[in-house]
Amino acid sequence: MRPRIYIDTSVIGGCEDEEFREHSTRLMARFRRGDAVLVLSDLTVRELDVAPLAVQAVLHGVPSGHIEVLALTAEADALARVYIAEGVVGGGMLIDAQHIAVASVAKVDVLVSWNFKHIVNLQRIHGYNAVNLRQGYSLLEIRSPREVLGDE
Repeated sequence: MRPRIYIDTSVIGGCEDEEFREHSTRLMARFRRGDAVLVLSDLTVRELDVAPLAVQAVLHGVPSGHIEVLALTAEADALARVYIAEGVVGGGMLIDAQHIAVASVAKVDVLVSWNFKHIVNLQRIHGYNAVNLRQGYSLLEIRSPREVLGDE
């Protein structure tokens, strides 16, 4: 079974960033080949609408059959607000919390991001997962593209 990998905008933008290009590009190649399902949310789609054209173009090479687009539901929004209420992230980080919540509600295999301050951060990962468990959701794997790719 192909893993369902939720990516945020930082991974897509990473294809155009010297520091993150190698691993972001390799991950996108996995999606193009169909080795994994690229999962993104309508949040990501909206963020891409204002991104540079080169960043927007990154998704064009991925066949639509390899992409799953999730909506920010009322359930996911409520979970995101619990993350904030419990201090996992500050109120100004609602979109980051919503990415985590959408992925949690959808039970993806892993959420991948280059956002080390608010997402791929051990203390925050523990916080997100503590809230998830208390709210009846599963643990969510949160990793950087480098960690997901390993030494392939």
